[in-house]
Amino acid sequence: MTSLSVETLAADTVEPITSAGNAQLGIAVLAGIAVIVLLITVAKLHAFLALTIGSLALGAFAGAPLDKVIASFTTGLGSTVAGVGVLIALGAILGKLLADSGGADQIVDTILAKAGGRAMPWAMVLIASVIGLPLFFEVGIVLLIPVVLLVAKRGNYSLMRIGIPALAGLSVMHGLIPPHPGPLVAIDAIGANLGVTLALGVVVAIPTVIIAGPLFSRYAARWVDIPAPDRMVPQRTSEKLERRPSFAATVATVLLPVVLMLGKALVDIVVDDPENTVQRVADVVGSPLIALLAAVLVGLFTLGRAAGFTKDRLASTVEKSLAPIAGVLMIVGAGGGFKQTLIDSGVGQMVLDISKDWSIPALLLAWLIAVAIRLATGSATVATISAAGLVTPLAADMSSTHAALLVLAIGAGSLFFSHVNDAGFWLVKEYFGMNVGQTIKTWSVMETLISVVGLGCVLLLSLVL
Repeated sequence: MTSLSVETLAADTVEPITSAGNAQLGIAVLAGIAVIVLLITVAKLHAFLALTIGSLALGAFAGAPLDKVIASFTTGLGSTVAGVGVLIALGAILGKLLADSGGADQIVDTILAKAGGRAMPWAMVLIASVIGLPLFFEVGIVLLIPVVLLVAKRGNYSLMRIGIPALAGLSVMHGLIPPHPGPLVAIDAIGANLGVTLALGVVVAIPTVIIAGPLFSRYAARWVDIPAPDRMVPQRTSEKLERRPSFAATVATVLLPVVLMLGKALVDIVVDDPENTVQRVADVVGSPLIALLAAVLVGLFTLGRAAGFTKDRLASTVEKSLAPIAGVLMIVGAGGGFKQTLIDSGVGQMVLDISKDWSIPALLLAWLIAVAIRLATGSATVATISAAGLVTPLAADMSSTHAALLVLAIGAGSLFFSHVNDAGFWLVKEYFGMNVGQTIKTWSVMETLISVVGLGCVLLLSLVL
């Protein structure tokens, strides 16, 4: 296991934009993060503006020239959007096609038709995990909540017995599995291999989602025994369609980018020759951009055309999918700017200097930093971006597997104990008709379980890889 007591870790080679000592830099980091936290939680400012102002505040407290701070921020913003912006856009298009074509409903209905009784919670976690691959968390909730409520009502199940597995599946995908924004940004910042991170992310996700989903739902159903609220059951998309895609075609389309990226990782391990034709082809086909683009192009036919969409309807669907992600892109970009400001200020070297004698595993430190920022801001994405910026130097001498595990440790930490400053907390509360106490006993505890179990799996993997 890589530990901070290893003094051979390389520091960032970029010339710092300030000559401040470690003490001043430490104060500047705390002040910058405090500004972000206060602007998001107290002033209710949008995270994009909060991250931008926090980056400038960090530079000012560190005594860096303002022009250099601005240059660092804009450089980080531009490189982050360039690295992950197109992937987020492609993921949004695929998710919109899945929802509007009725493909998501087809997956849900097919699996539910074959499940019942004790198998239902396991069916829900499977549905949420598959659908959650290309969808943002909030979109996944909106898509799955009607199904959760209908199943609970018609099958006379406890709402928590059905709802918690679905939420766990969505949340684990959101925090650990690319192409979701948080993992993508962390991979970009740390320089981890996306295919390896995806493969290890799946390994970590399986036991995590089982424990936090179907198993925990047994206790959550005892703690909070409430009926499904009738007022929250909206009409499903596919009810307005004359036909919808087949189950096999839908699942194949959703899993296509995953298969391509995992295939690339496997070829890289087996062949390990950059000049080999097979590896070169795999590197292109399995790159995130090509893999997601291929899934979108295939989805236009297997999802859109199969649902009877005209060319105009397809164009409209693609257009409508991009508008909602503008805010996500700006937050991710500003987070990249904040990360670059941290790096250029010399914070990475500071973290190494003050912690080199702690003998704390780097993976645990990354998790703790992400936990602290998550608790303060309520945003998993902000926690992931900020933590990745702080621990980037730790990955300098790491193998590709340990760099991937560092990304997953950050992702797990970013999900820790969602509470009243998290928009997801209120979304779940309102959809399920719970009060604040009930939401904490179910949703918040589930998120904490995901975070802790995820970390445990990461640490175990680091011992054997």
